Amino acid sequence: MNLHNFRQYFARYFALGEYLISQEEAEQSIREGVSFRGTNIVILIIAIFIASLGLNTNSTAVIIGAMLISPLMGPIIGIGLGVGIQDFDLIKRALRNLVMATGFSVLTSTLYFLISPVSEGHSELLARTSPTIYDVLIGFFGGAAGIIAIGSKTKGNVIPGVAIATALMPPLCTVGYGIATWQPSYFFGAFYLFLINSIYIAFSTFIGVKLMHYHPAETDNQIRAHKIRRFIYTVALIAMLPSLYLTYNMLRQSRFEANASNFVTSECHFPATRVLASDATMKGKERTINITLIGKVLPTDSLSLALSSRLKFYGLEGAKINIIQGDNPDLSGLVNDNSQSVRSIYEMAQASIADKQMTIDSLRNVIDENTLNDTIAGRLAPEINVLFPQIRELAVTRAVFGNMTNATLDTTHLALVSYSSPLNAAKRTELARFLEARLRLKSVSIIDIGSLSQSKSRSDGHNKPKK
Repeated sequence: MNLHNFRQYFARYFALGEYLISQEEAEQSIREGVSFRGTNIVILIIAIFIASLGLNTNSTAVIIGAMLISPLMGPIIGIGLGVGIQDFDLIKRALRNLVMATGFSVLTSTLYFLISPVSEGHSELLARTSPTIYDVLIGFFGGAAGIIAIGSKTKGNVIPGVAIATALMPPLCTVGYGIATWQPSYFFGAFYLFLINSIYIAFSTFIGVKLMHYHPAETDNQIRAHKIRRFIYTVALIAMLPSLYLTYNMLRQSRFEANASNFVTSECHFPATRVLASDATMKGKERTINITLIGKVLPTDSLSLALSSRLKFYGLEGAKINIIQGDNPDLSGLVNDNSQSVRSIYEMAQASIADKQMTIDSLRNVIDENTLNDTIAGRLAPEINVLFPQIRELAVTRAVFGNMTNATLDTTHLALVSYSSPLNAAKRTELARFLEARLRLKSVSIIDIGSLSQSKSRSDGHNKPKK
């Protein structure tokens, strides 16, 4: 198979001629969709209410339903067709209807958000305020699919898919939200997204009309047609420029976040401290890495200095490291922020500190008890010398006995006594009651360890070195 036959073979897969309806049928379908009177305008207002409800409740399904209902694409495709076939009356009518539809949509969504009890911006709203070059491409390819579907004999489900992909309704609702809540960033960002979608749907429609070889309308003013085409090219280029800048910022932010995550994962390893959360933020040229630690409190200044020296190895030169720890006084101020994640971090840090404090208090009680036992003889020595002069050494300790039969444990206090002369039964009982009263113990068992001379003898024999 030579190159010519090879090209013809594959060209058959992309030939549109036999699959397209006539130009007159396609034009009639588009011209009918351009008009915004009667039922069309009522359906548009209803669709705006539905889309606003979806944005207000952060429901993707409701927003998709509103996009399917909306007839907003009609005049936009009409503009592209008018430019492509040089029908200036169609261009003016479609443009006028698009402006009217846009105005009604923004007015409806503004009124809705003025009376809506929920005024917080959700993710579906926020997603409509930062258009990028990807939105330009979505609008362009969506419009291309739309004009091909309109001119095709088999429509399939292309038109509903185009309505969902290009998303004309949600930006207009977000514009109304920005007006209702006096947030210019929402207004300008969402309106720019709507302009991008509209311009590039119309632009791809214009290119599609040319590729399908639609015959231009009869006109004697070719200069005017040339100026309009040049104007369309200029507007499409100008509309793209801000999206390129926003895309550049988005890619910078994405790269910074990825590098920061890699940095925290690789460098933040501490013996008794763990990274609870981390995030990276960019505001203009200022870049900040926030690291929240939990566990043993580390010296913040030294830690920041040590970590900052490692930033250059991760492409993070110039970034600022902000260390947040459980005892950081600034952390309580962060709790006043509306961020739920910051509040959760603070609560977890406080709970960890409280748990560790309970452990410390428990250990202190054990130490205090042991210290008390070690000093008993010294504190009671004056009284014992008077009441029990034959006692020479005394030690009080706590013992835990295990029952070998039923494996139960029993705790008791033992008084180990060495004496110069043996204690009789009455003295032993008196000594036990004395120690119970003075030490506030439930019971004390007296254990004789023999006379002082015997005790010393046993001790000397035990410590005597073997030959």
